[in-house]
Order: sequence, then C-alpha cells, then structure tokens
Amino acid sequence: MDFYCANHDFKKANIVLLGVPYDGTSSYRPGSRFAPNAIREASYGIESYSPYQKKDLRDLKICDLGDMPLSFGDKNLNLDLIESFSKKIIYGRKKPVFLGGEHLISYPLIRVFKEKYKELVVLHIDAHSDLIDSYRGEQLSHATVMRRVAEIVGFDNLYQLGIRSLNREDLLLPYRDENMCLFNLDKAKEFIQKIGNKPVYLSLDLDVLDPSIFPGTGTPEPGGVTYKELLECLFLFETLNIVGADIVELSPHYDQSGVSSITAASIVRELLLLI
Repeated sequence: MDFYCANHDFKKANIVLLGVPYDGTSSYRPGSRFAPNAIREASYGIESYSPYQKKDLRDLKICDLGDMPLSFGDKNLNLDLIESFSKKIIYGRKKPVFLGGEHLISYPLIRVFKEKYKELVVLHIDAHSDLIDSYRGEQLSHATVMRRVAEIVGFDNLYQLGIRSLNREDLLLPYRDENMCLFNLDKAKEFIQKIGNKPVYLSLDLDVLDPSIFPGTGTPEPGGVTYKELLECLFLFETLNIVGADIVELSPHYDQSGVSSITAASIVRELLLLI
C-alpha cells in the first residue's frame, strides 16, 4: 500500500517516500518497525488537501518506494543496508522523506547526506536530546543518535527543539546554550536566521508531541507540544533549504484507537507539502 496520492513513477517524481522499519535498539517499548505501514494505512483516513497550507498532495509528484528490506536483528548489517540503499535516492535529485522506525535510522541517512552536502545542518525536533555517548554499553542506539550525528556534522550544525528529557552533562556539550531549545519550539525563528541558506536535514521524533495526544510511541515523555504548535513550527521552515527528512518513533500498537497513526500521517502530509 502506498501513502495516499504517492503513486507516481520514480523517474517522474520530485519527492520520494521510503520506509525504514527498524527498531532494534529500542530501549523501552519496541514496535516502531510497524510504523511505516501504519502511517500509509492511516493516510487514507485524511484528506489530500491541507487547509493550513492551502496545498494539495494531488498536485505533487510523489513516489512511495515501500520499505527497505532490512534484517530483524543485525544492527550493523541494517545500518549498512540503510546507508547503501538510501544513496541511490539521495544522489538521485529527489527530495527524500524517510518513515521510521526508531531514531537510530537517522545516523546512516545523515552520513550519506553529509557526503553530498558539505555544509549540512541537522534540525532535530524531539522530546529527548539523544546526546549521551553510550547507552548500556552501546554507542549506536536511538538514545545516542544525535551524539553520533554531531560528530558527523559538528555540534555547531546541530539544532535541537522541544527537548525536555536529557542528562545534565548534555548541557555542557558544545553549542548547547545556543543551539538547544528546552521544553518548547520557541527558538525556531532564531535557528532559521542562523541556518540561512545551508542545506538542512530535518529529523522529527514524534514523541515531541505530548503523550496525552500521541501515546503511540516507545518512550513517551509528559510535557510535550501540541499538534498545532508542531505544525506552526514546521511551517516556519518553508524558507529553509530542506534536502531531506525523517519522521520516527511512532509505535502504533501502543495506541489502540489509531489516533497516533492518523496524527503521524497528517504530519507526513504537511511535511510533503512543505518541502
């Protein structure tokens, strides 16, 4: 099943959707590997038209390539597969949007984007900083992913919004006073001015949303933003040079109502229309 209206041929498409169904390092509640298909199914319950942006998916040329063929358990193999598989798309003059999966999928993707775009900036929206160096002895984990990303792009090129769960040592890392926004999305305009015309990779962890409206996630964190606050922030990014994005950490089975999946599908629609 394709995402709603994402039925164009790859050669003719301008935007490419690709599922990355991996959750091998999930530390609390696994299940995000089921998210790509849950988002696709939920997309048929929403309209193609966005009244917020006054744009319609039907006017875009989007190709949904389905899911990457990943192994269930071998982390290093999966990271290599994600990197090699994504290269064909990233270098194919398309705007790729990746549907996770857990947040570690961002690491191999950003490695490829950094090869292509030397001045790459990563804009990270999340409840968690993901900046610790090692989690339970693992340096490659959904809990360490932004530490590894910062080592790729530089701490000065990592901007974080919505953070409300972190270690106090994270605040001592370079540029966290300037480039981290705690509790909300209020520094978005400031970050946009600092980023300027540099190529941007947007990594959106859906647990930035408050669990009262988005319970279907592996590590829910109280005190999050609302759906409308998140959309208003995303719309500010219209002026940025977004070259790729991922949306991660929906675990659909923890919300039997299906509302979390519908919310994720709606945010994917808005992001597709935005870029």
